[in-house]
Amino acid sequence: MKIVIIGSGNVAAHLARAFKQNAIAVEQLFGRNFHDLKEISDELLIPFSTTALVPADLYLLCVSDRAVQDISKLITAENCLVAHTSGSLPIDILKGNYRKANFYPMQTFSKSRALSYEEIPFFIEAENEHDSKLLSELARKISPAVVNSTHEKRKFMHLTAVFACNFVNHLFARAKEISDAQQIPFEYFLPLIKETTAKIEKLDPKLAQTGPAVRNDQRVLQLHEEIITDEQHLKIYRTLNESIKKMYEL
Repeated sequence: MKIVIIGSGNVAAHLARAFKQNAIAVEQLFGRNFHDLKEISDELLIPFSTTALVPADLYLLCVSDRAVQDISKLITAENCLVAHTSGSLPIDILKGNYRKANFYPMQTFSKSRALSYEEIPFFIEAENEHDSKLLSELARKISPAVVNSTHEKRKFMHLTAVFACNFVNHLFARAKEISDAQQIPFEYFLPLIKETTAKIEKLDPKLAQTGPAVRNDQRVLQLHEEIITDEQHLKIYRTLNESIKKMYEL
């Protein structure tokens, strides 16, 4: 099967690496960013182009959600399969006379960060059983965690991922702002962060909650509010504490 990866960002780079590590041939990398494409190409020895797509059996669109529809129009071949990697978009966002699908690896990707690809769950959606099987077999060469899904289910998986990953990482960034402002090394908090994430592998997150809000410790809550000088930090602090109190009916 001839495969082309379209895109030069985090998802494209990691899927190209995952394919390379598992002896899955990629015919071409295609996109607009010459520098980023060349960087991936040089690392993995995969040809790239910013001007012309080569013929392929499968085109994987690893681009931002806002670009999927427009980029999909560049594929004019009809006897091919086109799959986007978005967690939130339906497959009919793809505009062309080809077969349409979704190939969603649920993970947070940063180019400079090495990943264990065999631990990543892949969610597959296609217009027919043949293409679903084809993409599932491709994903299983990378990871044993491959699941057939639907757009309706995938929307909620992506929403959950935003809460569990993007929002949590934003809180790490806000926490580092506070520690930096007080010249406290953020490294001190890494064991706490590791334990917080590790224990939910054994405990339901609701049962793992600790802190002044779940204890309804008004003295500590008030003290924290008094020493917070940043308006955004105070807003986040109050909003999350109210959410915790509501969850535990305090």
